[in-house]
Amino acid sequence: MPVIPRLPLLLVVLSSTLLSTAHAGGMSGRQEGNLDVNGASIHYVSVGQGTPMLLLHGYPLSGELFSRNRDALAAAGYRVITIDHRGYGQSTAPAADPGSLQTYASDALAVMDKLNVPRAIIGGMSMGGPIAFEMYRTAPQRFLGLILIDTIANPAGIVEQHIWKGMAQKASTYGPQSLAPELLKDMLTGATRMNRPGDAKMLTGIVQQASVAADVAGANVLATRPDSIPTLKTITVPTLILEGGEDTVYPPEFSVKMQQNIAGSKLVLIPGAAHAAIFEKATAANQAILNWARANNLR
Repeated sequence: MPVIPRLPLLLVVLSSTLLSTAHAGGMSGRQEGNLDVNGASIHYVSVGQGTPMLLLHGYPLSGELFSRNRDALAAAGYRVITIDHRGYGQSTAPAADPGSLQTYASDALAVMDKLNVPRAIIGGMSMGGPIAFEMYRTAPQRFLGLILIDTIANPAGIVEQHIWKGMAQKASTYGPQSLAPELLKDMLTGATRMNRPGDAKMLTGIVQQASVAADVAGANVLATRPDSIPTLKTITVPTLILEGGEDTVYPPEFSVKMQQNIAGSKLVLIPGAAHAAIFEKATAANQAILNWARANNLR
């Protein structure tokens, strides 16, 4: 049989293999894509192999908040998974369900199922904290450990409720980009905004990716979040609490309160960092996470 007629088929097979390898990240262990979850399309990035670590971003950001953490943690032996909540980053949501605390938690658990991750170290930054608490109330058996990053267990008081409602109104009236200037003052310290303008530019770009519906839904989640202090007392997995020393959104006293209510938990303050400490002082945050994980044999 002539060899030449087989060549096109061989090229097709090779091309398909190469495309599949590129999507999966080849030997790097990187995967990226969108998953159909609960009627939404949820974008995820998975880097590395080993003990799974799922990181949940805050409002109104995306999984790229953890872009300075994924590779470093993966290099230490973890499979680091980040997602964009519905309507944020590269995720989309149906108009009928732009987002709620229960939906965000259900989405995250469903992503774990789709990626064949029975259990993981689960971390949440800011709004990601209440989402992680909801996941724990729903499925505590899915947790190997818990990381709480610049977040809060208390319900929102009247003043904070008005702040979030104002954010929702601003996004509705002027668009997602209108939230960036005010939020950046909270996310990054003044020194970082002055000396590392690229950090502010990157976070601004992330904020601008959100949809108006997602900004409204997320603000409502934060304004109406339940009291999770009782949940803290039920947490039995190793827990790390990371807090920017200059966080003015949820100041250190809230992290101290969480530490006092979670048996055996560890609190690490990161000097010179504001609300986005995991991004602003990524090297220090990564080291704190690795030290804690190793101390608790989470490998």
